[in-house]
Amino acid sequence: MRVMANIGVGQRRLEGRAKVTGATRFTADLRLVGLTHARLLLSPHAAARIRRVGLEAVRQAPGVLDAVSGADLPPAAAPGPDLPLARERVYFAGQPVVAVVAETEEAAADAAALAEVEYELLEPVLDIEAALLEGSPVVLDSPAGGMDDAGAHGVGGGGEDEGAVAAPNVTSQVRFQEGDVEQALASSAVVVRGSYRLPAVHQGFLETHVSAAAPAPDGSLTVWTPTQGSFLTRRTVAERLGVPLSEIRVVPMAVGGGFGGKVCLLEPLVALLARRVGRPVMLELTRTEEFLMGRGGPAASVEIELGSDLAGSLRALRARVAFDNGAGPGGLGALAALLMAGVYRLPAYQVVALDVATNKTPVAAYRAPGAQQAFFPLESAMDELAERLGQDPIELRVRNASRQGDPRPDGQPWPRIGLTECLEAARRHPVYTSPVAEGEGIGVAVGAWGGGREPAAAGCRVEPDGTLLLHLGSVDISGTDTTLAMIAAETFGTSVERVRVETGDTGTAPYAGMAGGSKTVYTVGPAVQQAAAEARRQLLQIAAEELEAAVEDLELEDGEVRVAGVPGRSLEVGHLAGLAAQFGGRYPPVLGQGRAAITEASPMFTVHIARAHVDADTGHWRLTGYAAIQDVGRALNPPEVEAQIHGGALQSLGRVLGEELVWDGEGQLQTASFIDYGLPTIDQAPSIQVELLEIPSPIGPYGAKGVGEPPAVPGPPAVANAIYAACGRRLRELPADFGRLLEAPAPADLVEDTVR
Repeated sequence: MRVMANIGVGQRRLEGRAKVTGATRFTADLRLVGLTHARLLLSPHAAARIRRVGLEAVRQAPGVLDAVSGADLPPAAAPGPDLPLARERVYFAGQPVVAVVAETEEAAADAAALAEVEYELLEPVLDIEAALLEGSPVVLDSPAGGMDDAGAHGVGGGGEDEGAVAAPNVTSQVRFQEGDVEQALASSAVVVRGSYRLPAVHQGFLETHVSAAAPAPDGSLTVWTPTQGSFLTRRTVAERLGVPLSEIRVVPMAVGGGFGGKVCLLEPLVALLARRVGRPVMLELTRTEEFLMGRGGPAASVEIELGSDLAGSLRALRARVAFDNGAGPGGLGALAALLMAGVYRLPAYQVVALDVATNKTPVAAYRAPGAQQAFFPLESAMDELAERLGQDPIELRVRNASRQGDPRPDGQPWPRIGLTECLEAARRHPVYTSPVAEGEGIGVAVGAWGGGREPAAAGCRVEPDGTLLLHLGSVDISGTDTTLAMIAAETFGTSVERVRVETGDTGTAPYAGMAGGSKTVYTVGPAVQQAAAEARRQLLQIAAEELEAAVEDLELEDGEVRVAGVPGRSLEVGHLAGLAAQFGGRYPPVLGQGRAAITEASPMFTVHIARAHVDADTGHWRLTGYAAIQDVGRALNPPEVEAQIHGGALQSLGRVLGEELVWDGEGQLQTASFIDYGLPTIDQAPSIQVELLEIPSPIGPYGAKGVGEPPAVPGPPAVANAIYAACGRRLRELPADFGRLLEAPAPADLVEDTVR
C-alpha cells in the first residue's frame, strides 16, 4: 500500500505568493477598454413610497452617459427590496434608488447628488417585537421565498408549520416537536428559562462589493465579480435580464473576503447598465455603502426552557427563535431549529423558528448562518442547568450528547459524529484543567454544523511537461484550491508542485456550487479524485503499450512510470502525455473527468473553552485563555485547517467582543463605518490553542469533513459562561460591553429558574 505523500502534510497556498506580493488582480484592478463607472443614490428613509424621481439635471451633468431609476429598468416579476433599483417603494434606508453612469467615478458621484427624489414617508417596522404585533404595517409585498443560497448551507425542507397563524411580517415558520413537552417540563426536577438577544452583524471583509460588466457584439454579456458562486450569480443575472443562461458569462475574480456575504448583489444592476450604455461599467461600493446595503447576518430573539431530572438527564426543551431578516424573507429558521433540538438527546422538545421581516437592510449568510442563534441560548442554558445541578458542565453535556444512530428532528439518524470525543478532549485540555485565578472563570460551549451538499464536476489534464492541469469551477475563498490540488496529486501519484489549478468562467468551467457551507472540499474533492484517477488510468494505458507491460505491473512515482521490479524500464509522465498531443499521435489526449453528487452530510462538531477575568465593580472583562477542539474528519492540509479554526473562532468572538449593527428609531444605521462598528482588535484577541481530532468521514475525500463553519459558532456562549463563572452575572444579550454586563442578572435575579 502506497504511503500518502501529500495528504496530511502542510502545503503553502498556491496563490499565496501572488497575494503577499500584490500580484493578485482583484476586480477593482480591471482596466477594460472603454470602461465607465457607476455611482448610486441610496434611500435615506427606511420605508417610503417614491412619488417622483427627477433626473434632468443629472443627465446634463459633465461626463454622464446615463442616469436611471427603477422605473427605467425592465420590470421584475414581483416588486420588492431585491430589485436592482427601488421601484415605487423603498424598504430600508440604504436601498439604491438611482444609478448614474459616467466617464469617471467622480463625475458619476457628483451627478448622482443632483437627483431629485420625492418620498411619501411610511411607518417603518424596526424590531422583531413590533413586526409581530397584530396590525403592524406589512413590510414586504411578497414575503414568500428565501435566500437563494440557503441550500448551499445545508438548509432543507422539513418542519413547515402549515397550520400556524402567521403574524403579518412572518415570512416563514417551522416547528419541530416530539413528545409531550408541557408534561415533561412540569415533571422535570430542574428547569431553567431565559430570553436571549443577538444583534445583526456584518462580515467585515476588506474588499467592498465591486462588479464590472461588458456587452459583446453578439448580444452576450460578461460579468467580472468577486462572487463566492459563479454559477448561482450567472443564473440570477440571466433571470433578472430575462435572457438565456448561455448569454451570460461570469468571470470569478479573487475574493477579498466573503464569509457568505458575496454571492450576488450588484451584478444584475451592473449588467443592465452595461447593456444600456453599450460599454463596460464598473460599480464599487464605498465602505459606508457596504454597511448600508451589504447583506450581513441577522439579529435574533430567542426564548428557551430546558429541563432535566436530578441526575442531569435532559427531559425537555421548548424554544422559540425569531430571526430579524430585515427587508428580506430570510430562510434560516429550519436550520437553527434542527440544531437546537438535535445536538442533545431529548425525550420531548418543541422548537418554533420564525423568519421575520423589518425595514432594515436585508440579511444573507454569515459563516455558519443560524447556528450562532441556536447555540448561544442553548449552551448558556446547559451551563446554567449544570450550575443548578452542581454538576461539571462537560459531564452534563457528555451524558446527554447525541450519538450515531440517534434520531434528529428531521427524522434522519445521526451518522458517526465526534461530539463526545470533542467533549472528552476538552475535559483534558489545560485551558480547562489549569488552576483558576481570583476573578477568573472558565466556560465551555459546543458548536455544530451540518454541512451543505451540491453536485460538482472537475477536469484533470496531463501536460507534456509532466504537470497536471486541474480545471475547476469552484471559487477559492479559504485555500481550497491548494487542498484540491493535494487531492489530485495524491490520487494521480505526483507532487503538489506538479499540479496547476485553473478556475474557469461559467462558459468553460465544470459546474461547482458556491463556496459556502463548509462544502467545497467535501463536494468538489470527490470529483477531483475521479478526474485524477481517470487521468492516471489513461496515462498508464499508454505506458503499458509503450513499455510492453501489463497495467497492473506499472508504478507511477516521481514523475515516471516504471515497470515494477525491472530497473531501467521507465518513461517520464510528460513524455507519455506528449505522445497523445502531437501530429500523427496514435493515442487520445490524457484528459480525466470527474463528476460527483454528494447527497449525505458528515456533520461537524467543536467545543470551545474560554477563560475570562472580570472586574465585578466596573464590568471590565478580558479573555485570559482560549481553546478550540474540533473534529475535522481528516486534516488534509493541517496548517490551513488550523488557520480556518483560528479565523472562525475570532469571528465568533467578535460577536461577544463588540460587533453590532445598530439602527436608530427612524431606521438609520448608526454603525456604518469601521470607526463605529466594533470589529475585534489585536489587543482583544486571545491566544487560541487549536486541537484537531480526526474521526474520518466515510464520504469526504480521504476522510475529510468541512472545517470553516463550526469554529464560528460557540464563542459567545463559551465567553458568557466564563463570565458567569467569574462574577455570577448571566449575559443574555450580545455583545458583552461593560454596561450591559453590569446590568446582567445576578443569580438571585434569574427569572423563573426552578428546582423541584
